[in-house]
Amino acid sequence: MSEKQLEGNGKAFLVLLLPISFLIIFLISTWRFLLALVLLLIAFNVWQVYQWQKWCQQVNPIFNQLVQQNQGRLTPMDLAIQGNFPGAKAKRYLDSKAAEFGASVLNSEDGNQSYYFITASILGNILDSSEPVRELPAQRVTKTARSLLAPPPVLQEEQPETESSPITHVEAKHPLLEKQLIFGSLIQSELAKRLNVYSSTVYKRRNDPEFPEWSRSRDPDGIAWSYSEKTREFFPIEEKQG
Repeated sequence: MSEKQLEGNGKAFLVLLLPISFLIIFLISTWRFLLALVLLLIAFNVWQVYQWQKWCQQVNPIFNQLVQQNQGRLTPMDLAIQGNFPGAKAKRYLDSKAAEFGASVLNSEDGNQSYYFITASILGNILDSSEPVRELPAQRVTKTARSLLAPPPVLQEEQPETESSPITHVEAKHPLLEKQLIFGSLIQSELAKRLNVYSSTVYKRRNDPEFPEWSRSRDPDGIAWSYSEKTREFFPIEEKQG
């Protein structure tokens, strides 16, 4: 190895050694301050976690009450209004609860989020509404169902139909609807089969403002549906004839 090569290697080693030496000297002279800073940051984080957990314990009763009242469906705005605290804080709380209980989060078209928490009572309601319908004897179609069915074509002679007389002829595209609408409504499992979706999907969306348009887009006959909290059934929305 030549003298020039040795000299070049020595200079390169000095270039690396000087910054390392300065770093070691800096750490030795300031290690107490750095240690105190690290401990302060750890203490601050622990204090923040403690404050958050304490605040969550105060919000838990409000959260439980809203879950029961809204049948498991919550939005950050619902919680923020009920608890009178910022929406960002409410969203952080719901995110933590969703991760804890495995809740579903549904994004609406306007960018808002809805959280769905399934409790034992809510699950029981879903299962009850999903039970198969018993075979019933043929009944007359109610006024609600009749208004949704298209005017039936007359096979032979056109005869006036009285209000009390049953519908005997229905368009070919509505035989299933006539059978389902014996009582003018559908339960959750029936509507889910009609829309070709899961029963839980209908359950999650049934209280959304856009549910009628969403159901219309999936209904084979383009019929919009609405949900009744009182009867826990789904009713077709009658369209006004122009």
